[in-house]
Amino acid sequence: MTRYVDIAFDCLPLRSVGRMDIPIDASPKFRARCERIKQALAKHGFHNAYFLYNAACTFHLTNQADFGAIEFRFEGTALTDETDQKTVRCDLEVELLRETCDWLTEPVVAWFADSVPVAVQTEFDRYIAAGDLKQTIERVQRIQAESDQHGGFVGMYL
Repeated sequence: MTRYVDIAFDCLPLRSVGRMDIPIDASPKFRARCERIKQALAKHGFHNAYFLYNAACTFHLTNQADFGAIEFRFEGTALTDETDQKTVRCDLEVELLRETCDWLTEPVVAWFADSVPVAVQTEFDRYIAAGDLKQTIERVQRIQAESDQHGGFVGMYL
């Protein structure tokens, strides 16, 4: 065990959502996720917003893998700056999944739950840094150039 906080998530860039309709034959679980994605789009928009799902954050309080851990499940949106190079904040729903700490009290669990968005924000910055930032910068420059050519209007569905 080399890390004190383990964070894992799947990431959907909200700008990649092309359709808002949910398939008729979607399972109840998939339908519910689609509804939450639609809510994230309504709240945060398409650009510089990333929907995080199938996500967990585990805080390790001891150096023993099977003792002293607090694990949370989370889902929600990571928001980045205009250049997609820095996480500005995370809007997450956080739920305690399990813990292996017999000394925990409710206020401590609540404090760790409040710490999940901060930890995810730091991890999302690492996720960004591991990606191809040059491609992101080129995309932003291309959108800005197109916007400038059209007097500040780029168009819909970008």
